[in-house]
Amino acid sequence: MSKAEISRDRGPLYGVTALTVALTAIVTAGFVLTMEVWSIWSLLALALIVMTTMTLALGASTAVIGLFYPMRAPARPSSTWVPSTQTAILLTLCGEEPRGPARMLENLADDLAATGLGRNTRIFVISDTRDDKAEAEATALAPLIGAGKIVYRRREKNVGRKPGNISDWLDRWGQDYDFMLPLDADSRMSARRIGHLIHRIERSPSTGLLQSGMRLLPAETRFGQLQRSAQRIMGPTFLEGFSAWTGDAANYWGHNALIRVAAFRDAVPLPKLSGNAPMGGDVLSHDFVEAAWMRRAGWKIEIDADTRASAEDGPQTLSEYHKRDRRWCQGNLQHLRLIASPGLHPISRLHMAVGVMGYLSAPLWLATLLLLASGAVNLAAGWVLLAIASLLLAPKICGAGRLMAQVKGWRAKGVVLRSALFETILSSILAPIVMVHHVKDVASVCAGQDCGWKKPAGSGIKLPDGGLEALAGAGILGFVALVNPVAIGWVLPVALPLVCAPAFIRFMEAPCKCIAAPS
Repeated sequence: MSKAEISRDRGPLYGVTALTVALTAIVTAGFVLTMEVWSIWSLLALALIVMTTMTLALGASTAVIGLFYPMRAPARPSSTWVPSTQTAILLTLCGEEPRGPARMLENLADDLAATGLGRNTRIFVISDTRDDKAEAEATALAPLIGAGKIVYRRREKNVGRKPGNISDWLDRWGQDYDFMLPLDADSRMSARRIGHLIHRIERSPSTGLLQSGMRLLPAETRFGQLQRSAQRIMGPTFLEGFSAWTGDAANYWGHNALIRVAAFRDAVPLPKLSGNAPMGGDVLSHDFVEAAWMRRAGWKIEIDADTRASAEDGPQTLSEYHKRDRRWCQGNLQHLRLIASPGLHPISRLHMAVGVMGYLSAPLWLATLLLLASGAVNLAAGWVLLAIASLLLAPKICGAGRLMAQVKGWRAKGVVLRSALFETILSSILAPIVMVHHVKDVASVCAGQDCGWKKPAGSGIKLPDGGLEALAGAGILGFVALVNPVAIGWVLPVALPLVCAPAFIRFMEAPCKCIAAPS
């Protein structure tokens, strides 16, 4: 590779680094210059703002890179191309309702046959379903098994959870396949999309994992539609930026990714953390670690940012979202014990750090809010907070700008603008609610409470939906009214959505009739 090619390949990395540092420096300098009196509280506030701003600036920089850095379209297979390799498509199940996955698998098997990939692919359903759900699962899949469209294997013991499930498949069948493509029960991929991934990875023998971009399936509730709108507006730009600057040290999101079997064997078995859960035991967020371990072994980890014909379902209610987030919080915080592992690529460490900050940012932001609202820090100008808000809005602006340039006609552009506006308003109301749950999740992990993949133990106190958030909002307002009443006005954007959370949650979980951004 020439020096010019190396410079071009590293350009997005240099760009995102420079932008992140610059944006963080601007906010930090603004805080320093507007401080009238310095104290121990001011220094604490400065440290909190720097830590949280770094994460926001990285996200903003990624979106800017995605908007302005021209992506290289991968070579597409010709109409006569057929794979020279064998690929196993692995659907992992663990107690999910089986009828939807069964319909998806039947459609996928027919699609593979119609596109000529049937001879080079095989669909496996590898199940950890137990108890009374196992019979319903076997019944739903029986026609596909009888028709020879899938191979079905169910384990009696859920040893090692999903990594153990895939490891068992590797021991039984892995030697017969060059690649494997894990799917979750709510995953969707077309045969054509799978073929593009196979074609690309066959042309790159050093690539160990190729993660496909994803869209969200049509939603049932306003909350589901909000997630889908956010993904359609911000997702493509962010993914292209992420793909550009991470290069061959990208990440893995657990499904909809084509994996070279030999590379994955280099990454397993994963380490078992010493001590008890939540910070010990099995690694819950195993996909990040598997990607880091493969990269350490010398394999390239890449993102195919195209989101077409690759999708997943999102949670439709806030309770489903919080339940999933609690598990991710525990898994990501475990990465604190792995981030310093020897031999990891620096960007692999960064992936882990960003994942950790995705949850630690909530208590840091809450501490910053209370510190500034208390009056202990005399911030002379509000433009610092405005600058932080701009970092939050940057991915939305970049995504909406990209869509506006792509769609034709003023009517379509108007739909994009309205969708972006509604998404921004609803996300801003939702953000404090998510923050409260992230604070609760981090606190529970730090207190040694293991949630993981099991149902959390009940506390004996059952609050109505939104009750915890309403109490938190009332607590913030009460605290500020007691110690610094003049700050009530600027904590309202955080406290008011919390106080109104019971009504807002009911609104968001109602069936959706929202304006959607064009694809």
